[in-house]
Amino acid sequence: MKANGLIVEYNPLHNGHVYHIQQAQKLTGSDCTIAVMSGNFTQRGEPAILDKFSRTRAALSAGVDLVVELPFLYAVQHADLFAKGAVSILDALKVDHLVFGSENGSIEPFHQAQKERIKNQAVFESILKQELDKGLSYPEANRTAYELAGISSTLDLSSPNNILGFAYLQAANALNTPMQVDTIRRIQADYHEQSITGPIASATSIRSAWQDEKTQEVKAAVPIKTFELLETKELHSWEAYFPLLRYLILTRPAETLRQIHGMDEGLEYRFKKYIHQSLDFQQFLSLLKTKRYTWTRLQRVCVHILSNTQKHIINEHLDEAAYPYIRILGMTKTGQAFLSSRKKLLGVPLYTQLKDGMHPVADLELQAADAYYSILPPKIAAASRRQEISPPIFA
Repeated sequence: MKANGLIVEYNPLHNGHVYHIQQAQKLTGSDCTIAVMSGNFTQRGEPAILDKFSRTRAALSAGVDLVVELPFLYAVQHADLFAKGAVSILDALKVDHLVFGSENGSIEPFHQAQKERIKNQAVFESILKQELDKGLSYPEANRTAYELAGISSTLDLSSPNNILGFAYLQAANALNTPMQVDTIRRIQADYHEQSITGPIASATSIRSAWQDEKTQEVKAAVPIKTFELLETKELHSWEAYFPLLRYLILTRPAETLRQIHGMDEGLEYRFKKYIHQSLDFQQFLSLLKTKRYTWTRLQRVCVHILSNTQKHIINEHLDEAAYPYIRILGMTKTGQAFLSSRKKLLGVPLYTQLKDGMHPVADLELQAADAYYSILPPKIAAASRRQEISPPIFA
């Protein structure tokens, strides 16, 4: 069976994602579509509006045949690590194609930028260090280093999906995978667009519209399954977690916070200082944010505080293979057939459910799940947690 792979978050799944699924299948002529999906927390450091099992159901109803989880270890990280984890899983599954959405829409500029990066690596790294030393954030320093090192005048590396796409291609090249990487152009809605203007809208605008109770606007921009889930499931946002986050920061000494992944350069003192002045999450992040500390970076640190993700755990396992196991969240009959066809070729165990103590990366996943479900009423939280140790979803 020929398979194409997608790297997704579906926060939530919308009409633009359905377009991506359909165009990827059309471009590759594949028999099976596989999605590597972030779990309950996203790459930008946000709690997913719907839990991963709900988003799996939405994906399967929209044409995805197999949904596998991107471990928390890689999901809540900067673009390069996020890409390393996701691309490694697709490579381990022996997927034929990786197709990502981008603002650019053509793969050739990505290949050209990759060649230029390799050719100018020493200059790039020197400029990157200089810009970081000036106090720039990593994304800003990275963009400046690309420009000053003369890397890619045709690829806009300030656009979010271009940045991720470039990271995917770098990860694929580092793995020396036979998997072919291609891209399709994102249509209509910009990644950061704040309002719904048509049937193709950004996930950001859909979450915002739902919170503002603009249900009919949302209904026009998402598949019916997503809309049903939004209506019936418990929804998650940072504001709901703020009382717990505030308690954890207030009651943990700075020395304890310093052990949290991402809490570098004395950032723990900044967290301790501004938590006293903040009435909600938005205000807290606004006070914390500087030119060096971006909103996204700070959100990721907040996720790691909630989940008590220690630096030493991340550091120990990031150096290992990116796929200590592959965890299946859901599948169709086609997805099941694909796994049967690849089973003898896989050099990594397939897990259909998680258990305490099975692997440190799985333990971290369960820890993050407990943090995610902690804001729910106890009975609902317990039922949600049981999904982690239940068989995958079949559709």
